Amino acid sequence: MKLRVVIPALNEAPTIGEVIRRIPRQIAGVSEVGVIVVDDGSTDATRATAEAAGAVVVRHNRNRGVGAAFHTGVEKALDDGADLMVNIDADGQFAPEDIPQLLAPILNGEADFVTASRFIDRGLYPDMPRAKFWGNRMMSALISFLAGEKYHDVSCGFRAYTRDALLRLNLFGRFTYTQETFLDLSFKGLEIREVPIRVRGERATGKSRVASNLWRYAGRTTQIIFRSFRDYRPMRVFGPVALFLMALGLLLGSFLLIHYLRAGSLTPHKWAGFTAAFAFTLGFLVLTTGLVADMLASVRMNQERILYLLKKRK
Repeated sequence: MKLRVVIPALNEAPTIGEVIRRIPRQIAGVSEVGVIVVDDGSTDATRATAEAAGAVVVRHNRNRGVGAAFHTGVEKALDDGADLMVNIDADGQFAPEDIPQLLAPILNGEADFVTASRFIDRGLYPDMPRAKFWGNRMMSALISFLAGEKYHDVSCGFRAYTRDALLRLNLFGRFTYTQETFLDLSFKGLEIREVPIRVRGERATGKSRVASNLWRYAGRTTQIIFRSFRDYRPMRVFGPVALFLMALGLLLGSFLLIHYLRAGSLTPHKWAGFTAAFAFTLGFLVLTTGLVADMLASVRMNQERILYLLKKRK
C-alpha cells in the first residue's frame, strides 16, 4: 500500500526538515512512503528546506489558509495513487515516529479515518494554556453532540485516512478543516477511531497560525461547523426554531381566546393576537425553509455519491 504523508506549512523552515527526516520509511503493511509538503505562501526557506529533506513540495503563491493547504495535499496524494494518507503539522508538536501507531486501526481494517487524541487518556494530557485546553474540550463536546458520537479530540492535526475516506471527503472551509472532517465523514457513516498519543502542547518555535487568537479561531470554526451541520442535518437546525415559534404563536393565541371567552372583548390584549399571528407565520416559513433544505440535502448526498464514484473510477 502506498502512503503519502502530507505536511501543510507556512514559514516552518526551523522545524520542517527534522519532521520530514523523522518520518519512518519502513512501515509494516506499507510498500511505499512519500512526503508531500504544501507550502502555503511561505516567505522563508520552508520550500528549500523541505526539498533538501526529500519531500515533494506543492506551493501556493499566496497564503490561502490551512484548510486550503489540506485540500491541495489531499488532491496531490490522490493523484499520486496513495492508498493511505497521513497529515501531520510541520511545527514539531507531533512525533512522526507515531505514524505506524496511527495507521494500525486502518491496516487492521477497523477504521476509515483515525485521529491522534490528546485528551482520551488523562495520563497523556499535553501541557497547554488552560483556555486552549478547555476550548478544545468544548469543541469536542459540540462535535460529539452534533455527530451523535463521543469524541475526545476533534482539533488535532495528526490524522490518517484511507483512500476511500479521501474520495468521500467534501470540505468547504478554507480557514481550517479539522472539525468539519469529523462531521463530514461521520454523517457519511465512515468508521472513525481515536488513538491516544502523547504530543507537545505548544509549538517548538513561533506561534500557531490558526489558533493564535482564540476568539477569532472560535468564531470562524463555529461558522464552518454551523454550515456543515446545516447542510447535512437541516431539520435539526430549522426544526426546533420553527417548533418554538409556532408553539409561541399557539400559546399566545390560546391566551387571547381564553381572555375573549371570559371578558367578551379582545381589549387590552390585542397585542397577543398580532404577536401570535406573526410568530406562527414566521415559524411556518422557517419550517418550510427547513423542508426545502432537507430536500436539497438529499440531492447533495446523491451528488456526492455520484462524485465519489467518478473519483473512484479515475
